[in-house]
Amino acid sequence: MEKTFSKEELAQYDGKIKSQKYVAINGVVYDLTNIKAWSGENHHGHVAGNDYSQEILNAPHKKTVLEKLPVVGKLAD
Repeated sequence: MEKTFSKEELAQYDGKIKSQKYVAINGVVYDLTNIKAWSGENHHGHVAGNDYSQEILNAPHKKTVLEKLPVVGKLAD
């Protein structure tokens, strides 16, 4: 069963409160916990636990990087 995250729940997955690092893109929540580029406290100033649907549009890798990430749920509307 797919988990649905509220924005408040997603914020807990910042790598600090809970050890996992999750972000949402276009309503899908991805697990970045084991992604080397996200191993520090932030990734190019972005902190896990947030919705980056708009920011990914300006990322050099665009959405192609999402294809390799585990999906853990969806973001509530």
